[in-house]
Amino acid sequence: MREFITVCPRNCYSTCTFRVFTEDGRVRRILPYEGNLATPEGPCIKGLSYLEREYSSARIIYPLQRQADGSFARIGMEEALDIISGKLLAARDKHGPHSILFYRGSGNSGLSNDIAGSFWKLFGGATTTYGNLCWPAGLEAVRLTLGEVKHNVPWDLANASLIILWGKNSAETNVQEMIHIDRAKKNGAKVVVIDPRRTPTADKADILLRPRPGTDAALALAISKVITDRGLTDTEFISKHVSGFEKFTASLDITPDKAQDITGIPAEEIINLAVMAANTERLTVVTGYGIQRYTNGGQTIRSILTIPIITGMLGKPGCGFNFANLQSYIFDDVKEPLSYYPDPLADKPFRRAISMATFGPDFFALKEPGIEVAWIERGNPVTQLPGSGDVISALESVPFKVVVEQFMTDTAAMADIILPAKGIFEQADVVGSYWNPYAQYKPRITELPGEVLPESEVYWRLAQKMGMNTGSDSGIPAPGEYENWLRERISHTPGFVPEELIQKPVIPEQNEHPAYASQKFSTPSGKIELWSDIAVKLWGVNPLPSYDRPDDFNESHLPFRLMTPNIASRIHSQFGNLEVVRSVTDPPAWEISITDARRLGLISGDAIRVFNSRGEVTGRVSVTARVRQGSIVFPNGIWLSEGGGVNRLITPAETDMGHGAAFHNTRVDIEKLPL
Repeated sequence: MREFITVCPRNCYSTCTFRVFTEDGRVRRILPYEGNLATPEGPCIKGLSYLEREYSSARIIYPLQRQADGSFARIGMEEALDIISGKLLAARDKHGPHSILFYRGSGNSGLSNDIAGSFWKLFGGATTTYGNLCWPAGLEAVRLTLGEVKHNVPWDLANASLIILWGKNSAETNVQEMIHIDRAKKNGAKVVVIDPRRTPTADKADILLRPRPGTDAALALAISKVITDRGLTDTEFISKHVSGFEKFTASLDITPDKAQDITGIPAEEIINLAVMAANTERLTVVTGYGIQRYTNGGQTIRSILTIPIITGMLGKPGCGFNFANLQSYIFDDVKEPLSYYPDPLADKPFRRAISMATFGPDFFALKEPGIEVAWIERGNPVTQLPGSGDVISALESVPFKVVVEQFMTDTAAMADIILPAKGIFEQADVVGSYWNPYAQYKPRITELPGEVLPESEVYWRLAQKMGMNTGSDSGIPAPGEYENWLRERISHTPGFVPEELIQKPVIPEQNEHPAYASQKFSTPSGKIELWSDIAVKLWGVNPLPSYDRPDDFNESHLPFRLMTPNIASRIHSQFGNLEVVRSVTDPPAWEISITDARRLGLISGDAIRVFNSRGEVTGRVSVTARVRQGSIVFPNGIWLSEGGGVNRLITPAETDMGHGAAFHNTRVDIEKLPL
């Protein structure tokens, strides 16, 4: 057998390194790679399922064309590219380049994705999307406060004496983090989980607090008020490194009693946690992404961040605020495509853009030209975008759609032509992580099946057919030049040895650990900014961290707050179709509390209708003590064919900053359906 060291490129915290063994050109085994200190125990079930994913009989390995009756038929790659190039040229010649929609998700990471931007810029531009469905409110909150988005290496958690996991369900969504949390506990650390749900992570906690969804900022500010009122702040750290502390202290008007009314957490428990956080030797606060998927999401992260700031728990081992760590993205000019960052297609008139969070309304509000051709890759917008009913209507109105995919997803099923996407083992790439500090090389391990082409080659072939200049400066390498392009792409970045990167994961020299140890902050004041003039200028929010009720979009009368968390068996809408995953997971169900179930006369397995003004979804209910009263929980990423479609209930709306999607503002009602 041959052995390779590779990395999972999916949109996941862990970005696991693992060993792959091949025989006769086929992957036979996947084992851990202990050299990555963040992920030494190997990949989760999703990573292990690559053995099925790459060789599944359901995988699309030939181009498919929609027929008159709605079915799909196999066609050759050359024919497919001829049809696509003809449609693109006709739309551009008649309506201009903005009549083409280029939609890219984050389902597959790597520097090869840069080639798509080069193609569309060379094409003359396109209509694209801005913002992000995942994390941008939190990213922006950290950037406004600390100047850069980074945190200590994951294994530093073992040095903490108190870990607060705030809306972070590591046991399902960042399983490798539990290794380091368990080590901390063995070293005597206490673990607090703050989450409306009792998650598998909460089962490992010493303390569980369950606030009402969307009220986390009120809880955080009450904790900070207790710390400041009792004189438990780190005055030396604040005087040296914090700007706006006096204004922040004067603004604190949420007492523990008031926070109890808002959050449902007893005032005494709020006080106890505040004193514990201030008096511990080493505090690390770890926040998940779900808590910033509200209309108050950015301010929520800013509010939670005040706790380690005023206690001086930054820049030291075992201390910090862990939201995201972008230090391994050393090859990227753009850390996150927010509105004021440069974008490879932003040079007018090349780019016209609509928000991912409000895709449907923005699509129908487009001025001339309308969208004639849609190109969709690395994403499943029909399943994942808010207001999916509007998304479906928008895509139905597009005369010609190309989807690049491995499987027949909800979005692929709407395509006119489906191009088969490459698999994880079929092209070399370089991948960063937003959790661990490693930059990683992903080698080519196996041959391409069927007529699958790497997307880089698809773009090159299309460019050739359309007479576009694909010279050395175009950013679109010829098939035989791709690996040279990749090496050239990384050769101008300092801080590592390219030959070493190709052999194993590397931590760039510029990685700062502990994060912020230099006590230099890339903010206008050069200090940590509790008061942020930029927050007002860019986003129109309070210059100080604040609690604002999440917007209910005129549906506050509906009794249930809907949450759509990630689960262990899938990454958003990926992996759930695989048999190895389905064999160890239950079918998706709508989870409600025991109290709500009794009131409505429901038992597990009953059929229910979940509805609001935007639409309805039906399914089976699961009654559980893990959900608090007034909440209803359904996993995100469930395909329509599995009984999904939950996003049709979600109002397309942005978070308060960063152009994120306010998924969890949604309110719904439910009713029992007859058997």
